[in-house]
Amino acid sequence: MSTKIMLKNVRLSFPSLFKKAVFDGKEGKFEATVLIDKESQPEVVEKVEAAMQEFLINKFGSEAKIPKSLKRTCFQDGDTKDYDGYENQMALKAGNNSRPTVIDRNKSPITEDDNVIYAGCYVNAIVDFWYSDHAKGGKQLLANLLGVQFVKDGESFSASGGDCTDEFDEVEVDDEEF
Repeated sequence: MSTKIMLKNVRLSFPSLFKKAVFDGKEGKFEATVLIDKESQPEVVEKVEAAMQEFLINKFGSEAKIPKSLKRTCFQDGDTKDYDGYENQMALKAGNNSRPTVIDRNKSPITEDDNVIYAGCYVNAIVDFWYSDHAKGGKQLLANLLGVQFVKDGESFSASGGDCTDEFDEVEVDDEEF
């Protein structure tokens, strides 16, 4: 049973929405993490927690039957992460083998070449949950990323140090050097 929810005005982090993420040389999934501010968006945090609990009760039949060893891998306290911008946030990581819908405010499709979606912008995201019991990862609650809608610009999480053009000198090349 699907427990699909929309998370409004959340901050996008580590987006791989147009190409599958690559980790250790292996192709992964389309994925992103959305950040939910614990102070200004407590209702969104509660919405995620309620949807996860509803999914698990539907999956296992009752709260009492939910495995005690289950890890809620997809939803973690950002204060436990060593990333800029994660302080006082809850981080929901979601992925999908299929490319999620990516649209702008007017519901028009966005492509990678549009350069609209980036780490740090604000989006609406649609996710649902699924359960995995795998020897490697154990019993886990994970999230599918179904769609992302651009809402507004935010401060970029980019690893770039910014434009440093002014720090360089102009260089004249002597044709004889080459």
